[in-house]
Amino acid sequence: MAQNWTPGSWRQKPIQQVPEYPDAAALAATEATLATYPPLVFAGEARRLKKQLANVAEGNAFLLQGGDCAESFAEHGADNIRDFFRAFLQMAVVLTYGAQLPVVKVGRIAGQFAKPRSSNVEVLDGVTLPSYRGDIINGIEFNEASRIPNPERQLDAYRQSAATLNLLRAFAMGGYANLENVHQWMLGFIKDSPQADRYRKLADRISETMDFMKAIGISADNNPSLRETDFFTSHEALLLGYEEALTRVDSTSGDWYATSGHMLWIGDRTRQLDHAHVEYFRGIKNPIGLKCGPSLTPDNLIELIDALNPANEAGRLTLICRFGHDKVADSLPKLIRAVEKEGRKVVWSCDPMHGNTITLNHYKTRPFERILSEVESFFQIHRAEGTHPGGIHIEMTGKDVTECTGGARAVTADSLSDRYHTHCDPRLNADQALELAFLLSERMKSGRDEKRLAIANA
Repeated sequence: MAQNWTPGSWRQKPIQQVPEYPDAAALAATEATLATYPPLVFAGEARRLKKQLANVAEGNAFLLQGGDCAESFAEHGADNIRDFFRAFLQMAVVLTYGAQLPVVKVGRIAGQFAKPRSSNVEVLDGVTLPSYRGDIINGIEFNEASRIPNPERQLDAYRQSAATLNLLRAFAMGGYANLENVHQWMLGFIKDSPQADRYRKLADRISETMDFMKAIGISADNNPSLRETDFFTSHEALLLGYEEALTRVDSTSGDWYATSGHMLWIGDRTRQLDHAHVEYFRGIKNPIGLKCGPSLTPDNLIELIDALNPANEAGRLTLICRFGHDKVADSLPKLIRAVEKEGRKVVWSCDPMHGNTITLNHYKTRPFERILSEVESFFQIHRAEGTHPGGIHIEMTGKDVTECTGGARAVTADSLSDRYHTHCDPRLNADQALELAFLLSERMKSGRDEKRLAIANA
């Protein structure tokens, strides 16, 4: 266990992005109740994810992490979970083919309820109220009763997470994830896409591969790996009281694990070295993530890595880079070189969403071309530095929303209002998410072909 650490030692540190609960006794009672609840995930599952992420760190796998910006109580339902899982699996199959590597599947789901805010208050028509911080803390409705932080919402978040996990496990292991199903869904997307000709070639190759497997007797009937899949959950661990209540000792190892999700991450606003979030994270044994924005210096990054992964364990730490399409070229190479110089083992992942937010027609949005530009730059920089571009981290939904502009079925500034449903930040819809996977797969395959040609000509 980390030296001088307990699940509650974070309470002795300064903290950012913490809500002001008006009733401290009610908050303590809620946390005490949560501490009696069963774990949502198990230490063995977290260790399995860490092992798979170690393969990513070594360049032998690829990480796909994505899901809702902020889960809501109102939109919780089996159909929404199914549609997200379906779109996510399609992305994973396309990326698996492009990378020719296993894809580690980690959802932003079953716990992604709290959101950091740039201001503690929101002003509307001259009225000032506390900012909405996610359904686990307060309500999105702009009235005083809704915006007062309510600790009982943590119990609702726990119950929704448990129900979501139950359905996800059923989908992952009960046949819904059958590779043949996923491939047929993907072909349906291609058939209806304006970019059908561009994607059909790759889809045809996947079809040929599956036909070959059938011909030699490999099918979902006799190979469980074709009808089942590993699927893990993750969220930003912003509300540390909730996380502490669900931090448990693993009976097999004696180590402390956060049991609210398989993987937790520290946000760009809460990564201060001597603050509460870093203190909490240094003691749990889960695989963890660290958001890296433009203000992060190479020296500070090395200090954070040493605090969070002192044993230099592969798979322990994922660096989730979120710079913006116009800043990645200035920021990322310096961080890569510092990590390589110090010999630190990390997973490099690209978050092309958070640095590319603009406002159009009074709506927050993210242009698809800027998202794609940051992903392309991320891959180009890693190739130039000789390092492994290990994954992508996106905000997405399985629904046909109109929140990010662009894409093959172009969402325009004028159409943003049609189906703008997000509770916080704009998400890629199902078509845009899968389109991003196809475009990324093309580039990954091109990179593999270039590498093979260079080896052949050496």
